Amino acid sequence: MAVLVPALAEKVITPVSTYEDTLTTFIDYNQEEYSPINYNDYLGKITVRRAVESSQNIPFVKIIEELTPTTSIQYLKKMGISTLNEKDENLSLSLGGLDNGISPLEMAGAYAMIANDGVYIEPTFYTQILDNSGKNVLNSKQKSRRVISEAVAFVTKQLLTEPVVGSNGTATYCSIPGMEVAAKTGTTNEDYDRWLCGFTNYYTAVTWFGFDLSEPIRYHGNNPAGIIWSNVMTPIHKKLKNSDFAKAKNVENLKICRKSLKVANSGCQDTFTEYFIKGTTPEICTIHQGNAPKNVENTNTKQKIKNTVNSVKTEINQKPEEMVSVPETTQPENNIPPIKPEENEPENTDSEQIENEIANQVSEEEKEENILVPEEIEIKEENP
Repeated sequence: MAVLVPALAEKVITPVSTYEDTLTTFIDYNQEEYSPINYNDYLGKITVRRAVESSQNIPFVKIIEELTPTTSIQYLKKMGISTLNEKDENLSLSLGGLDNGISPLEMAGAYAMIANDGVYIEPTFYTQILDNSGKNVLNSKQKSRRVISEAVAFVTKQLLTEPVVGSNGTATYCSIPGMEVAAKTGTTNEDYDRWLCGFTNYYTAVTWFGFDLSEPIRYHGNNPAGIIWSNVMTPIHKKLKNSDFAKAKNVENLKICRKSLKVANSGCQDTFTEYFIKGTTPEICTIHQGNAPKNVENTNTKQKIKNTVNSVKTEINQKPEEMVSVPETTQPENNIPPIKPEENEPENTDSEQIENEIANQVSEEEKEENILVPEEIEIKEENP
């Protein structure tokens, strides 16, 4: 919550971004050493999706280092979290280490924001109040606001399905027949608090299990919060129509090469499908020989041209005025008007000429990229 949503929204990560999941000592914002540990084994280089699947802690601390706790807190406040203070501006925020904690109600409101395609709706305990004659005397007036785009919400949903459907998932027991389920487990230090936060297209539910005076929670090796969640959510969905999360606009689903974790070309044999917010698509695989997908290739080419042209224009604009000034057209002494270009032969502007030249250059470079075969890189990856 504190990491995935804002990091996707700020385009700090994509589902295939990779981080080293190894024991790491960080220097926190208070200049003290911070050495979080994983609840599970350390896995080496893994993708964000794999980190979500089995709740690997280290990658999320590294992500919030890039994102900054300040940015995370800004998003959390928009999600309705009211218990935040200045002590929470540290790296432990990424793992839920808040000074005053979060209530299950506010956590449910935040997760419901994702389920509601990015719109936060203030939780309420009633919709209307009727008097003894059936007359409506009071309606609930819930405040609402958009926190993230539909695209960010959809990609977040897809990542949160991994703990439920992944072979290494921490919430596989939360699956509901016929329903796409997003869920995330949570465990604090010493197993004092156990959480299960999740939703379908119909309902969002959050379960917390703990004691007023903290003590370790042991329940036959299982998460009691998750068992409660499943025992409530499964029966209430039994008579509901099957439902999956609807794909949002501005989201692309692309085949990814498992070796390079880039967009697969025709030569990539081991691939999987991943979702990306438009504008965050990886480059095309150059480890394997093959033809690149035309739509992805064109998009990347146009972006390269645009970036290069803008860079050239900026450089020109920064030069002294006399270097780019256009000579004045003066009237000849015999009063003959200056020669004008013919109407059917429009002049090419400098920027158009630059853009055409760069387009040709980028095209040639991409042709070369398709035949280059760099040395293979071994990436340790398990079913992202």
